[in-house]
Amino acid sequence: MGRTNPTFRDTLRHMEEQWQPYRRALRYRDQETFDTLWGYAREHADAGGYLSHPDPAVVMLFSVCLAQQRRLNELETLLDIETDGIHN
Repeated sequence: MGRTNPTFRDTLRHMEEQWQPYRRALRYRDQETFDTLWGYAREHADAGGYLSHPDPAVVMLFSVCLAQQRRLNELETLLDIETDGIHN
């Protein structure tokens, strides 16, 4: 049997391992945020695997941006609902 290519999840896991010294150097509150960002990247690993981009860091960063934008949209919707109640 021939060698198989690593999956995007494997690549992502390896990238996260490479960033562990950086994580350890962060303050505790920032370590939690760091972990959240990697969680966002993992949420989109299936899509990242389909893309097969030559630079997996680009896919990881876009996945984080996508998740953050989704969260911003949710918060904006929540704020719109709350501010509508204030103006009525």
